[in-house]
Amino acid sequence: MKHPVDVHVGKRIRHRRWMVGMTQQQLAEKVGIKFQQIQKYETGMNRVSASRLWDIAEALSVPVAFFFEGMDVPAADMPQATSAERAVPSDILADKEALELVRSYYAIPENQRRRLFELARVLSDVA
Repeated sequence: MKHPVDVHVGKRIRHRRWMVGMTQQQLAEKVGIKFQQIQKYETGMNRVSASRLWDIAEALSVPVAFFFEGMDVPAADMPQATSAERAVPSDILADKEALELVRSYYAIPENQRRRLFELARVLSDVA
């Protein structure tokens, strides 16, 4: 039986790998394992050890905490979301269009990217 935390971490591995344009084989080679193991991690079939998660985080250039972002936390421990935050799906990285948008955004030169970001903030009325 899959544990929800393992499934969540696996999804975050898959999303980050996809965002950086890396195949399962490429990630497996960087981490020193077989690509089938990456498949099992990404589906939550196998639990990722702490040291292996550290290696995956390094290979994907993110902090280990990245894989736990968006985990369900008891309501009493959660800060109240703003209306703008409630408008965004909780698992935005599950949306392929959103992932493509993020990849395209980071492909834009930094100075143009900042201007695009400011434009998006103005258009969305988010301060």
